[in-house]
Amino acid sequence: MSEHDLNAIAEEGAAEEAASSDDLAARLVEAEAQREEAVSDLQRLAADFANYRKRALRDQDSLALRASERLTAKLLPVLDDLERALDAAEHHEEAKVVEGVRLTRDALLATLRSEGLQEIGTDGAFDPHVHEALLAQPNADAASGSVLQVVQRGYRLGDTVLRPARVIVAE
Repeated sequence: MSEHDLNAIAEEGAAEEAASSDDLAARLVEAEAQREEAVSDLQRLAADFANYRKRALRDQDSLALRASERLTAKLLPVLDDLERALDAAEHHEEAKVVEGVRLTRDALLATLRSEGLQEIGTDGAFDPHVHEALLAQPNADAASGSVLQVVQRGYRLGDTVLRPARVIVAE
């Protein structure tokens, strides 16, 4: 091979190398632009999620406040009834006091029932999911495991047991 051919091959290799270098530089610039765009998208997504989380917390607080306001407004008449019962007690009108307390209890129970409160049934067999056994007593008239006496009523709100019924169970 002649020196001229070698020079041509060298020039051709240098041209290819320069073109390859320019191609690599262009690809690098393009990759950096794509990276910047992806980082920008992620930053926007993170900001959107932070805003969503703040809005969800505000909505949750607002909902809890409205529920509390609604229940409190429903309980205010019960408070009024208790004040009337206390006023009657000061004047020693015993029959009116007993009736006033009974009416107040009924009003409170009706208000709580309107909010979904249900009394836990205590008829029949002991259920550890809704009953709390305080004592087991022998009883010839009742089947073993049945509820003999209710010491404290239990309540549920929907499917949630707020307070189990405290009972005495037959052995």
